[in-house]
Amino acid sequence: MRAIICGAGIAGLSLAWWLEHHGWEVVVVEHAPGPRGEGYMLDFFGSGYDAAELMGLLPGLRAVAYDVTGILHVDARGRMTSRISYGTFRDLQQGRVLSLLRGDLEHTLSTALGGRIDLRFGRSIDAVTSARDHVAVTLTDGTTERADLLVGADGIHSRVRELAFGPEHAFRRDLGYHTAAYVFTDRVLWSRLDRTFSMHTAPGRQAGCYRLRDGRVAAFHAHVTTEPDLPDDPRAALRRTYRDMGWVIPTMLAQCPEPPALYYDRVAQIEMPRWTSGRVALVGDACHAVSLLAGQGASMAMGASYVLADELARTDDVPSALPRYEARVRPAIERKQAAGRRTAKWFVPSTRRRIALRDLVLRLADVAPLSVLLRPVLTTPGGSIVTRPG
Repeated sequence: MRAIICGAGIAGLSLAWWLEHHGWEVVVVEHAPGPRGEGYMLDFFGSGYDAAELMGLLPGLRAVAYDVTGILHVDARGRMTSRISYGTFRDLQQGRVLSLLRGDLEHTLSTALGGRIDLRFGRSIDAVTSARDHVAVTLTDGTTERADLLVGADGIHSRVRELAFGPEHAFRRDLGYHTAAYVFTDRVLWSRLDRTFSMHTAPGRQAGCYRLRDGRVAAFHAHVTTEPDLPDDPRAALRRTYRDMGWVIPTMLAQCPEPPALYYDRVAQIEMPRWTSGRVALVGDACHAVSLLAGQGASMAMGASYVLADELARTDDVPSALPRYEARVRPAIERKQAAGRRTAKWFVPSTRRRIALRDLVLRLADVAPLSVLLRPVLTTPGGSIVTRPG
């Protein structure tokens, strides 16, 4: 059996690992010219953690994980307004959680594949032709490929989804925010930071940073917007939006790079009536983006990839396996998406009163007996979608 996967991110590499593990021949195409950079820091737990454990990846992931001690909110002068210990979160997850850079997770997955698949950077898919017994694709380099299965694991702006299911605007639900992330080197700022994820919030805007290894600093921004389109110049838009905020934000903005080193996008979810059609399937953000608000996008992508490969391993009838994969994963995704929408107004509070209320709740939640206040947002609705063999 042969599969073509579009996208060499977390979903695509995870699926490639599992399909190769089950004896498939795998081709992965990725539009980027090479492996991507660090990306966001993410909390890795739930379905992704369980899948990584089955893949034997936890020792390697622990080696690159960051020891985050807490989340710190500060005012414009850098004075603490609230702090919550990361230990509260770890306790709610029974210790099964890691703080990882997205790029480190992708690198670990790529290393685990060990060159056993055909990985082609700098190309994507131009056309898809489906038949009863195969699917054929034309790549952007002009070559054609034929396989038993085509999977779009190419993110929220999926090319496979556009070709096989329809345009992005038909499935994207914008949640009213733009977000950005980038990494820069500044040893002076690095020395001022500790192992907390520190952030400053003004009405409708939030920016934060945390220190990485070797003098590097990761920056994060999110703000409320009604703009229907992304800016032509993301760096200029970011500097314009945050230029009057205090704390260390001017230093962050001064170091902001241009794309592609600067990640800038909408905060959105993808909602589709179906994720599969014939021998074509979508996985990860291509079909079930839960958004930054809900979190666990990477974890759910790894879990869903495990489930898709598991269903394909049970039969040679690919078209019958794909709907079963969707039926197993969709309920958990819909719960996560609903949870994200419920918390949307608290992601970046729109008024100073809401900011003060958020800080009060976080201060209370850091008291051990009251940590139950955060259980709805710090645990996975419905549990893991990964089932252990046997």
